Amino acid sequence: MKRQDFYYDLPQELIAQEPLKDRSSSRLMCLDKVSGEIEHKHFYDIIDELKKGDCLILNDTKVIPARLYGEKKGTGGHIEFLLLHKRSLDEWEVILKPGKKAKPGAEFVFGNGELTAEVKEVVNDGNRIVKFKYDGVFEEVLDRLGEMPLPHYITKKLEDKDRYQTVYAKYSGSAAAPTAGLHFTKELMQKIEEKGIKIGYVTLHVGLGTFRPVKADDILDHKMHSEFYILPKETAELVNETKKNGGRVISVGTTATRTLETVGMQGGELKEQTGWTDIFIYPGKDFYVIDGLITNFHLPESTLIMLVSALAGRENILNAYNTAVAEKYRFFSFGDAMFIR
Repeated sequence: MKRQDFYYDLPQELIAQEPLKDRSSSRLMCLDKVSGEIEHKHFYDIIDELKKGDCLILNDTKVIPARLYGEKKGTGGHIEFLLLHKRSLDEWEVILKPGKKAKPGAEFVFGNGELTAEVKEVVNDGNRIVKFKYDGVFEEVLDRLGEMPLPHYITKKLEDKDRYQTVYAKYSGSAAAPTAGLHFTKELMQKIEEKGIKIGYVTLHVGLGTFRPVKADDILDHKMHSEFYILPKETAELVNETKKNGGRVISVGTTATRTLETVGMQGGELKEQTGWTDIFIYPGKDFYVIDGLITNFHLPESTLIMLVSALAGRENILNAYNTAVAEKYRFFSFGDAMFIR
């Protein structure tokens, strides 16, 4: 399979630059994964698509304000940090721009000295391991000095940090939001539960590897980056019970999907599990757990459009995406939603 097989033409003006005032008023395209039939609705109509006995699985990771702007100690040269993974108490793996300024021993200053960092080593892909120094609680310092790490295609400044968080975000650690969940409100979730649809949670801390472009012409040559996940006991039991009773397991987002399928591919009933996943799902791969998927519209030639193509078929997905372009849907992180049923 070639990367170009997953290309579609997207006008720049359809890339959503800011979230809608009401999360649940986004448009919702419903796609039948077998027939390819399409219906146009709004996200608050998702409750009509769900049936008693189904379960929704959401990713409760929380985005940290992972982008820091500072200066190189001594020279005053500007630097940008993007925090990726916490390695130990005060050590993080980060992406630095410009990277040439960041050799081991280099020191950087943020917020008039409130936070400093020293480069300890250079690792894969040119990323750095840095050790931070500060007074107080790191998370509080980061909240004051950091910015939300919005994707490069969003050029408008985000006024409210909470709009790049789901309303159920709980465990800090992501460098990007699980954006399919941004459409839910607490009121909508309450109505869903009142209808008899149970809600469960996994945690997958989203790294930038998920969004890294596929550069290889043959997609099988693409290497996914690892991300940390947690499948709690109660969620594993909910999925097993739903399956046993004939209900559907509906994943909210590709990150929740990758967590469930990582554990599911091991065979048998799901069990509580924690680990790192670099699963790459593309057409021809089997799904072991999910029956349906709520997701956003993804970048051309990305691993995410390959994942949804694995579930619904490449031709169905490309037809749906071209229809969304024609109907002027809003695309990507702050854009509209799709329900693959």
